[in-house]
Amino acid sequence: MENPIQHNTLKQTLTPIMLWGLGVGYVISGMYFGWNLGLEKGGTLGLAVATACIVLMYLCFTFSYSELAAAIPKAGGGADYASRALGNNWGFIAGMAQNIEFIFAPPAIAYAIGAYFNLFLPEIPILAIAITVYVLFTALNIYGVKAAALFELFITVLAVGELLLFAGLTLPHTSIENLQHNALPNGWGGMFASIPFAIWFFLGIEGVANVAEETIEPQKTITKGFGFAILTLMLLCILTFIGSIGVSGWEAIVYKADGSSSDSPLPLALGKIVGEDAGLYHLLIAIGLFGLVASFHGLMLAAGRSTFEFGRVGFAPAILGKINPRFQTPATALIVNMCIGVIALLTGKTAEIITISVFGALVLYSISMVALIVLRKKEPELNRPFKVPLYPFTPLLALAISLVSLCAMIIYNQVLALAFICLLMSSFILFRMFKGGKQNNA
Repeated sequence: MENPIQHNTLKQTLTPIMLWGLGVGYVISGMYFGWNLGLEKGGTLGLAVATACIVLMYLCFTFSYSELAAAIPKAGGGADYASRALGNNWGFIAGMAQNIEFIFAPPAIAYAIGAYFNLFLPEIPILAIAITVYVLFTALNIYGVKAAALFELFITVLAVGELLLFAGLTLPHTSIENLQHNALPNGWGGMFASIPFAIWFFLGIEGVANVAEETIEPQKTITKGFGFAILTLMLLCILTFIGSIGVSGWEAIVYKADGSSSDSPLPLALGKIVGEDAGLYHLLIAIGLFGLVASFHGLMLAAGRSTFEFGRVGFAPAILGKINPRFQTPATALIVNMCIGVIALLTGKTAEIITISVFGALVLYSISMVALIVLRKKEPELNRPFKVPLYPFTPLLALAISLVSLCAMIIYNQVLALAFICLLMSSFILFRMFKGGKQNNA
């Protein structure tokens, strides 16, 4: 007789290079769009300081999260770590925050993909393209994680190459005067207001932990994948930031010719150098689409695993925790996430959706760092193939920056903060009413 547990187990096929592709791919769209809107609030200096703090937070967070992922290689990521350290209630909150982050970020990226395709196919509506992309990539993820990861690796390499080429073209035209121009337009308060856009540079890197169960030798592979991914992203962030702004100043990559705000800083910067009619300009725009696709597809993959674990441990309806017997992937979770994403997409509130996703990320980061510290005391004998350097300074610094960022976001986005809290607490109340008595089997 077959072991029934096997029907609920994900297949291990991922290698370190695939994890690197996933880690960079989850995040890389943040280099292509969205971050430049933070310049309107903080200017070059304000966003630069905010980004430096966020880079430090992600560096500390990533290595701290690697310890948790290597010690507890489960698909639920933060939900599993918090449950083990702090109990089911905190596990649910961490997991729900993670779900909000992973499920609400893809609709914003899908709309950007639709807008890119619409430039070449103006007769097809942006929403139609975005919804079609959702269906196609959900099908790819259902088909198999190895195929999905190989595709992610391929488009991520192209997207990284495009950013390096962009840097090679723009950096020779960068001037200190352009970087210094109107560097702090709204004072230091603008720096705090720009924090969500700094986070957008790196949002989603923690999704690497959600494919831990599908990784070959996860105790070794996850650390390598996480480490090389965050170092790659830090380099790309610096090159993209300086290259984009240094060409003509920050206003040139925030405002279009008609004065409206733009989601496309790289094309605006490149157009100043080669002209918008040049073949190289159009080639780089087309390749830039791969960066959006990489993040959309990668976050969809991570969201499927997060939702799957929610169902498997009893935090959500059990059907979400079922594995497709043919493909050994969380098909039901992926389809449910797609439906929620399409509904969010139809609202047309891209900026608001991004902000809510960032709220989810910061709550997840904060709880995860507390879970790491508690587990060190609670389970000192737990096998930890990788231990975060400079403990406890590293997780405490990540926690401190996360909490400061969360407070700043609440101050500058009060309505959306209330919406996020209502979403989180209403789901927690339902969990306590219908699932609270069920034990976590993680």
